Amino acid sequence: MDGAVLPRCSVFLLLSALGRRNASRFVFTRQQRRFNSSSICCCSEKGNGPSLVVVGGGAAGVYASVRAKEVAPHLNVLVIEKGKLLSKVRISGGGRCNLTNGNYLEKQGLAGNYPRGNKELQGSYFNIHGPQDTMNWFSSHGVDLKQKAVEITLPKVKAKLKLDNICKTLPEYTQMGAMLVTHWGLTGPVVLRLSAWGARDLFFSEYKGNLYVDLVPDVHIEDVKDSLVQHRHHLANQKLYSSFPAEFGLVKRFWRYLLDREGLDGDQLWASLSNKSVNSIGLLLKQCSFRIAGKGQFKDEFVTAGGVPLSEISLRTMESRIQPKLFFAGEVLNIDGITGGFNFQNAWTGGYIAGTCIGELASSYNKVEAAGSWL
Repeated sequence: MDGAVLPRCSVFLLLSALGRRNASRFVFTRQQRRFNSSSICCCSEKGNGPSLVVVGGGAAGVYASVRAKEVAPHLNVLVIEKGKLLSKVRISGGGRCNLTNGNYLEKQGLAGNYPRGNKELQGSYFNIHGPQDTMNWFSSHGVDLKQKAVEITLPKVKAKLKLDNICKTLPEYTQMGAMLVTHWGLTGPVVLRLSAWGARDLFFSEYKGNLYVDLVPDVHIEDVKDSLVQHRHHLANQKLYSSFPAEFGLVKRFWRYLLDREGLDGDQLWASLSNKSVNSIGLLLKQCSFRIAGKGQFKDEFVTAGGVPLSEISLRTMESRIQPKLFFAGEVLNIDGITGGFNFQNAWTGGYIAGTCIGELASSYNKVEAAGSWL
């Protein structure tokens, strides 16, 4: 609703990615403030008592609000969102709503999928509310879930990132997975993972560098050359453009691109292919370099890198260590995951923990209301 008026609040949950990095700079007063936003407001029958104001109506904000209300039904809740509520959830997975990652139901190794936050999240964070808990929660609330295999039927490649003016070489800068080739550049899971792990260095290098791609990572270089020689022997009368060893798993258009890159005439017969050309094609298949000229043309980033330092947050409660009764969850924190449902799982987990703690605080309000120790 437009012009929503904030009540005098007992608890503030901040989730918007627009928050300042230093949590100590947030100052809240008791005067009324007006916002133009889409909001949802849940109040107790008496209209008084503890209040929760949630800034950000995304996955973490709505999840935390519902959880807090479950724990403390008398809690007054106001969710403020500039755009549409749960907009990212609606469009995730091409409109299929990817809620979490089903490969980590046992939670082991889950934290390793977060370029920012992987060390801090290795504790009890996901043990409190992990992927299986998320799936159970949605199922219990009438949402039918479908688990889809994460394997993508595209060639598996091994890609290594090397950036201009950045000397460091990290293990995470080499990734294995599927890669998509489009008319404007490279994308797909392996590229998205590299851009996630290298987010800060990519920014400081102004998105300039080189990408080295092993198109047949499971095949040794000598075996690649042998396959090309055997193909030349068995299909000597076919044109280069028309066929290539099936074990390479390439699509015909990309094979033609490789031939053009080597300066080979695709209309020539395999029988006329020299040993020198066989070696050069083999080397190109094992290390095909691409110049990184910048970000994708659509600038379609899907998560924010950076945010409130986790050292300023208690991950057991999601409460600020600097400002009591101020909670953070979701993208506003310095946590971001690779593509594949990991960012939403962080939102569900953080929202659940924050909502639980806030609900418990609200439940204790009745016991101390007379003493006035809540506000």
